[in-house]
This record gives sequence, structure tokens and C-alpha cells, in this order.
Amino acid sequence: MTTSDQPTLYERIGGEQGIVRLIDAFYDRVLADPELAGFFQDTAMDTLRRMQREFIAAALGATVSYSGRPLGQAHAGRGITPKHLQRFVAHLLDTLRADFDLQPEDESAIVDRIWTLANDVTGNYGVDV
Repeated sequence: MTTSDQPTLYERIGGEQGIVRLIDAFYDRVLADPELAGFFQDTAMDTLRRMQREFIAAALGATVSYSGRPLGQAHAGRGITPKHLQRFVAHLLDTLRADFDLQPEDESAIVDRIWTLANDVTGNYGVDV
């Protein structure tokens, strides 16, 4: 628990087990999306899922560190547009709504944290996504 006795988003989605469940269900959706699947064609999905679990856990308040490459570096030159990122985030929201009992403000907080990194993923620095 945090010092304010309010559970973090990480705790509210079920801690480590919740993150594993979230990422697995989320990537099932992403990989089934014909507009996004191609981005993962030559990707080691076990490694990606592990990195994504770290990233999401840290973003939601866990005391874990993200050990992957900086997001801008990892996504550079991949042709990811704001439209692709919007689809990706929509799948995250759909997964949260289908598989987790969260309040709307929790969903908003999670998506807001992801959107703070949008420019690193799309390479659109100085442009609102």
C-alpha cells in the first residue's frame, strides 16, 4: 500500500498477477488486429510481453523498474502513427473494461499515463497526438 493507504492502480488491477493477465489478454487483441499485427511480425513476443509488463507495472505505481530501451529508441523508424497508437490504446481500454473491475477514473488514469509517452512512440515531437 502507499503511504496514503490508498491502493495504487497497480494494486487495484491485481498486482503482478493482474499485470500478467492484462498484458496477455491485451496482446491477444493487438495481434488479432490486422492494422497492428504487422508491427509485431518479427518481434520476440515473450520478450515484448515481459518488457510491457514492466512498463505498465511501473506506470501504474509498482516498485519495479522498466529495463527496456528508451521508448523513442525502441519505436524509431517503425512507422507508428498516431492512428496506430490510438488503436493500440483502444485495445488496452477494451481489455481493461472486459477483464478488470475498474472505475472509469481508473481507466482514465491508466490511459492518461500511456498518452504522456505518445510522442516517444510515434516520433511526433512537438506535435500533439
